[in-house]
Amino acid sequence: MKFAIFGKKFEPEHASSVTRLIEALVRRGIGLTMYREFHSFVVNQVALPTNIEIFESHQELRDVSFLLSIGGDGTLLATAEIIRDSKIPVLGINTGRLGFLSNVAITEIDESLEALINERYTIDYRTLIAVQVADMVLDDFPFALNEVALVNKDRSNMMTIQSYVNDRFMCTYWADGLIVATPTGSTAYSLSCGGPIAMPDSNNILLTPIAPHNLNVRPFVISNSNKVVLRAEGRSSECLLTLDSRSFVIPCGAMVELTKASFEMGLVQLEGQNFFNTIRYKLGWGLDKRN
Repeated sequence: MKFAIFGKKFEPEHASSVTRLIEALVRRGIGLTMYREFHSFVVNQVALPTNIEIFESHQELRDVSFLLSIGGDGTLLATAEIIRDSKIPVLGINTGRLGFLSNVAITEIDESLEALINERYTIDYRTLIAVQVADMVLDDFPFALNEVALVNKDRSNMMTIQSYVNDRFMCTYWADGLIVATPTGSTAYSLSCGGPIAMPDSNNILLTPIAPHNLNVRPFVISNSNKVVLRAEGRSSECLLTLDSRSFVIPCGAMVELTKASFEMGLVQLEGQNFFNTIRYKLGWGLDKRN
C-alpha cells in the first residue's frame, strides 16, 4: 500500500501532529510519496523517512491507494488539480479552521489510518464543472470542484450577466456577479450568498446571484446534465472568472460555457461520517436549544 501526501504551509503547533502522521504511516509499512512543495516546507520541521518519494504532478502518482490532504478545505480543493482523473481517493486531514471537506481532526490520525487499512470507509464521488471560454485557454486544468464565479473586476459597479441553459435564454442578472456551484460547493460561497444546500449526490448545479439588484431573481437549481452559458457586460472591459481559488481575467462579452466534467473526485468517508452529521456539527444546522 502506498499513500501520497499533499499539503500547504501550516502553523508551527501542527508540526508534532504531522510527525505523528508520518510515523504512523511508516510504522504500518505504508509507502510514501510527498508533493515537492510541501516536502520543501516540512523537511526542516518533521522527521521524514529517507526512502520517501517526491512527486510534482499527477503523472507521477503511480500505484497510489490514497492521497492525504493536510490543511483546510482550500488545500483539499487544490488536490483536484493534483489527482485529476486518476481516481485516487482523497482523505482530508484538517489543520485549518472549519474543515468542512477536510473533516478528519489531526487528533484522529491513528483511528483514521486503521479505518483505511481495514477498509472501513466509503468513497463519496463528487462532480466537477468543466469550463470553456471562447477564444481563450485558461490553463491545463479548467475545472472546479466547488464553484465557478463570474464577477465584476471593478466591484464599485454592477454588471449584467446573460444566462442560457442548453442554448435557451434564461434571464439577465443585474448583480455583482453569479456563482455556478456544484453540490460540493453548495456549502461554500454559494451558501454565503443565500444559495441552498444540496446533497452531494443530487446531480445538480446551483446558480446563485451575488448581491442581485433585481429582487425577483433568486437562486436556481438545474440538473448538471445541462449546459450553462454566461455572457457578462459592464462598464469595465474586463471581468474575473474564478474556478475555486484560481482567478482569470477575461474580456467582458466573452462566452463562458459550463458543463459537467467527464470525471469525478472521490472523497473518503470514514465510518460514522455522513453529510448530515457534517452540516449539523460544522454549520450548526438545525441548532436549537429545544433539541
